[in-house]
Amino acid sequence: MADSSFDIVSKVDTMETQNALSQAQKEIAQRYDFKNVGASIEFSGEKILLKANAEERVKAVLEVFEQKLIKRGISLRSLDAGEPFASGKEYRIEARMKEGISSEDAKKISKIIRDEAPKSVKSQIQGDELRVQSKSRDDLQAVIALLKGKDLDVALQFVNFR
Repeated sequence: MADSSFDIVSKVDTMETQNALSQAQKEIAQRYDFKNVGASIEFSGEKILLKANAEERVKAVLEVFEQKLIKRGISLRSLDAGEPFASGKEYRIEARMKEGISSEDAKKISKIIRDEAPKSVKSQIQGDELRVQSKSRDDLQAVIALLKGKDLDVALQFVNFR
């Protein structure tokens, strides 16, 4: 019998991110507590730039964006937001969406699978994703449950289960 396998990936749906961003822009434009504070959120290339005239306000803009991401089903582990910094008369936060599994994270996940998963399970790193193989589908499902229970820094999706 052939081995069963699945891939562990970390991808973000760009359309859902754009939708969350536009919803956050609308809410910031309409909310009374954001009037006359220069609050804005915009997407430029790979970065998301949040602006306001006070540190607390820019953190509130980030909170609004995080709420919209959660409503759209995007994990906050995919959002990499920096600390607020002053830029002239305004405060800014630069954020970006993390895609792919870094090599350190892939090694951590692989080590967890080696140490705690059933012995028949093998994993290998393939670029920015991991392939997990085993003869038993039940063992693969045990690995998925194991990784979902771990508190990792990366939002994981399990795809191509066959």
